[in-house]
Amino acid sequence: MRSIVLGRVACKRWREGANGVSDTLLKAVESDLARRRYGLRFSPIVEARFESDTSELRSRHLYLAGIVALVIYDLYLINDYAFRPESLQMAAWIRFGMMTPFGITALYFVRRGLSPAMREAVMTSTIVVGMLLSNLIFFLSKSTYSFLDTFSFGLILVMGNIVFTLRFFHAVASSLISGIIMTLFVYHYAPMEAEIKLYAFVVFISSAVFTLLANYRMEVSERQSYLLLLREQLRNSAALKDNQALAKISITDPLTGVANRRHFDAVLEHRWQEALTENTMLGMLVIDIDRFKNYNDHYGHLQGDACLRQVALEMQNYVRQEVDLVVRYGGEEFVVLLPNTSAASALHAAERIRRGIEALAIPQAGSGVITVSIGAAALRPHVTLAPAMLLTLADAALYQAKREGRNRSVLAPLRDDPLTV
Repeated sequence: MRSIVLGRVACKRWREGANGVSDTLLKAVESDLARRRYGLRFSPIVEARFESDTSELRSRHLYLAGIVALVIYDLYLINDYAFRPESLQMAAWIRFGMMTPFGITALYFVRRGLSPAMREAVMTSTIVVGMLLSNLIFFLSKSTYSFLDTFSFGLILVMGNIVFTLRFFHAVASSLISGIIMTLFVYHYAPMEAEIKLYAFVVFISSAVFTLLANYRMEVSERQSYLLLLREQLRNSAALKDNQALAKISITDPLTGVANRRHFDAVLEHRWQEALTENTMLGMLVIDIDRFKNYNDHYGHLQGDACLRQVALEMQNYVRQEVDLVVRYGGEEFVVLLPNTSAASALHAAERIRRGIEALAIPQAGSGVITVSIGAAALRPHVTLAPAMLLTLADAALYQAKREGRNRSVLAPLRDDPLTV
């Protein structure tokens, strides 16, 4: 029962450490989804994630849309040629000498990367400047049909609010500023009759309202879709981490943190086949804590558990990480699996572990300090042998170490003929 409780605690702590940030983000996403559907700002942690995930794609979109908008704006020189040929040079200078350099500079910085706020502000400025310069061309021209330009100013709003899809608050700001600019120019444009001015304002305001509604719905849809997708990603990630945690718990001894017997059986089979294929040696140590029952009876089970953890931790200091496998085989008995290890190397590893544990100086009533006895074995796997043979040899060497007085390492005899092992 104690092992089950410890296992649950270990799983909980592992999840808290690995999933802390993801859990917080998932809770924030759930909270944002539960709020009113048409909000345009997430909670701070989700907003930061949203900008991080979408920033590169958005910058690319704005860059490409900006190039298209700039080309179309300059192509309106054809309209200038048709309706105000006497003002063509002035229009060309404004379009190519003022708007084009400004637009290229803005797109350059957007492509290089700006903060979200700066990126939106820069693109908003291109809409405002475009509106200002378009009104300037219209105002400076006295051609008979120049007033028709006012009915195309709504296209600038279409570009900003629909094609660029500026963030809604920037779209509102650019539309308001554009409306003020148009009002100032049109109001003071004498050749244009009052009724036509009013109609132009109605068309412009209608364009602003329609494009802002579309812009708002697109941003709401984008954000809602992002939240739903992010929630699923986070849930899947959490489920994957839970599965990994459970898998880790299933192969780990909950008390000591080293591998358990189930994992050992699987790894032994794998390492045996690997050594058989590569014709290499496979080593093993069987380690038993001397007089551990006396230690438990004298100090109690809680102190006994602490002793087992110390011993297991010390063993891991003397093995090859990611190669050797330390296993709690049962009770106070441990096993160390040593791939590609000769008999001499196995005995050397056993002695290092034995001396290391003795150096811990864990008090043992009546016999000084905690010590271990170790049986070491190594052989070259053969098709006529079973993997359990290696464990049998190491276990026999352990019992010999016990008979010889404990606190020692004994190497099992190396048999050259696999049939006689």
